[in-house]
Amino acid sequence: MSNACTNSGCDCTPNQSIKCTVNNCAHHCQNQDYCGLTSITVGTHEANPTMVECTDCQSFKLK
Repeated sequence: MSNACTNSGCDCTPNQSIKCTVNNCAHHCQNQDYCGLTSITVGTHEANPTMVECTDCQSFKLK
């Protein structure tokens, strides 16, 4: 996973395949609801996930 383009001091190149509205993530592109990473990892914090709330973006990085 590349993290070369984040929103912490460089221009963010939005990956239009990864929509995101988490503004406090370092990979979120300002003024656009997209992630700047080329790929993300999605995981879960549950043993048997059954709802969307059970999933997590494990590529999240706090600004």
